[in-house]
Amino acid sequence: MTKYLGLHETLDLHELLTFKNLSLTKVTTMSVLAQDPELKAILSEDAVNGKQHIQQLQKFLTDRSDQA
Repeated sequence: MTKYLGLHETLDLHELLTFKNLSLTKVTTMSVLAQDPELKAILSEDAVNGKQHIQQLQKFLTDRSDQA
């Protein structure tokens, strides 16, 4: 990862982060409403994956160290 991101890259990351946060909110809300156990399991797994993706995107925005 480079030390600095271009403006368009930063904006793209913010856009992805906003989308992922919205998706996580929706999947969390829907998992409470779901009655089918298999669907609940799928939504639960998606929530866990969504949280991981959000953490990775946040790391791209906040980690400015010189890593290759």
